[in-house]
Formats: sequence, C-alpha cells, structure tokens
Amino acid sequence: MIRIQGTHIVAVDWGTSSLRGALINAEGRVLEEQSHARGILTVERGAFGDVFQEMFGAWMKPTGTRCLISGMAGSKQGWVEAPYCACPAGLAEVRAKVITVDPGRIAIVPGLCDEHAGVPDVMRGEEVQIFGALALTGLADGLFVLPGTHNKWARVEAGRVTGFRTFMTGEFYALLSQHSILARTLDANAPLDEGAFRQGVQQSANGEGLLHNAFGARTLALFERMGTRALASYLSGVLIGEELRNALPREHADEVVLIGSPALTQRYALALQRGEGWPIADAVAIAGTIGVLGHLAAVWRDGSNPMRRLDVTVTHAVALVVVAGLTMLIRHLEETRLTSSSNAPNRRSIGGE
Repeated sequence: MIRIQGTHIVAVDWGTSSLRGALINAEGRVLEEQSHARGILTVERGAFGDVFQEMFGAWMKPTGTRCLISGMAGSKQGWVEAPYCACPAGLAEVRAKVITVDPGRIAIVPGLCDEHAGVPDVMRGEEVQIFGALALTGLADGLFVLPGTHNKWARVEAGRVTGFRTFMTGEFYALLSQHSILARTLDANAPLDEGAFRQGVQQSANGEGLLHNAFGARTLALFERMGTRALASYLSGVLIGEELRNALPREHADEVVLIGSPALTQRYALALQRGEGWPIADAVAIAGTIGVLGHLAAVWRDGSNPMRRLDVTVTHAVALVVVAGLTMLIRHLEETRLTSSSNAPNRRSIGGE
C-alpha cells in the first residue's frame, strides 16, 4: 500500500451544521480528532479561511501537511464551489474534480449528482462515507443506505457509485413532529418504542399512502390508543416504511449497507426485518473508541447476513467512514501525483504544484 507523502493529512467533513476533523499520519492512523458546531451556515461569506485557521491551524503548521475537505464546504454557499461529479463515479472521477483552495495544502472534494426523469439529485459528503465503507468492508458492490435529514440510497458496482436517490424522510419527521398538529400529541424526543415503530412500518404497507397514514398518529392519540412517547416511534415507522416501500422495489442487492448513527440505523434494520425477502440477522457493527477510529476499525461480519450496518459508538458517529473515505481518496490522489509524467500545475488535484 502506498504511503501518504508529507508529514500529516488533515481530513475534514464540513457540513451544514457541524465541522469535524481528523489528523492522520502517513500510515493512515488517526492521531487526533475534533468536532465543532461551526457548519457552513454559521460562517459569514469570506470568513471560511479564518474559521479553518482557528480550528485546524495548529494541525496545518508542519511543513508538507495537506488537507482534504468534504461536504457542504464545496457548495455554492461554502468556501469554494466544487462542481458535482456526475454518476457513475468512482475514485478516479472524483479525483479529477477535486478543487484546490490553497495549492499544495488545501483542497475540496466534489459531491455527486444523478438525474431521474429530468430532475437532478445531489449529495455532498455522503460519497466520502460510501468510499470509506467500501474500504472498511472490502465490498465492491452493494446498496448503500445513509439515513439522515435527507436519506441517500446509493447503488455501487465495481467500486463506483452508479446512481442514487434522496428521500427527505428525516426532514419530514422533524416537520410533522415539531411543526404540525401532531406535535401536540407526541414527544419527538422520546426513545424508540420498537412495538409502536413496527406498527407504523406495518401500517405504511396498507396501500393508503403517507398523507392518510400520517394522520393516524393524530387519531390514535384522540382515542387514547397510544401514548405520546410511543406515537413518536409510530410516526417514524410510518415514514421509514413509506421510504422503504418506494425504494426497495427499485433496488435488488445481495448486500445492503446502512451507514450512520446507531439511533437511525437501528430503525432501518428493524424496518428491513419486516420486508419479505429481507431476512436480517444480527447487524454488523463498527463499535468503539478513538483507538478503534484511529486504526480504521475492527469490522464484525456475518457472512450469511445480506445487510451490514456500520455503527460507531464514538461521539461523532460517522467520523470513521468519513476518515476512511478521505484517506482512501488522498492515497489515490498521491498515487496519481507520483506516477504522473507531467510536472505541470493541476489546479484540480491536491498537491499539484
């Protein structure tokens, strides 16, 4: 395996609401990591360089240290726009569209775009998590599901993302549970009630549609058939069940990889258990400590299980796959740079002085 040239690498995931970073040595080991509530929405236009210096300046001091950034920092509202890379796309295609911020020091990874019936679909940051999951699991093909505010269902073949779809399930849950009539009769912060959640998933399969089934969270409260804490799980089940009902018929895979925090992946594992033809055994997990993160994890597998769930119990739930993905991309960039026969500047790849 090729070593990363230079003293250290700084891998940064700069999202809408949060900023996370890891300091990586030449062997790919994480030495330090940090997280801040300094997403791009908190940064004034023109101030991204100052915020970066405040958070990561000490890490960038050693000569030869380079930084690769993924996420919304590459959006139009971010530091420097990194135009989307069209699917199908693998490491080679993403590498070709990496945008330099500070030559030889800082660069930004592009997101991916896809299109369905003339309507674009996009992701920023999740593509790095997918590449990280590929590195950690050893997979080259599969269906990768990334639950969050805007859930992604991505198809991977031969290590390349061939296409994906976005579902606004997380945002719809927040809107319904906090800003609709349903907010008066449920506790949006209640812990998972598996029974109520499963009931919601089952209800979503009745063919009546989301707009009808969601109202059930109101009437179950009116007739006192379900408590406020259980109703939150019921509504979550209705929404996730609706997502799976629309997503699964489009996708057929021997491997389903769930990437995210345990709070979310647990719900999707439960919902998938209810689908015919989707027998789910114990979920695969990445658990651990900063030490596990630093060594890019120990991955437990069940070869008979068609679903793999990548969970981490460290504070920053998906930092592991982000670091793995960025490290993988950095090595790919370094290999390209070292084997290039040209010394001409390349403003679209990191370290191309």
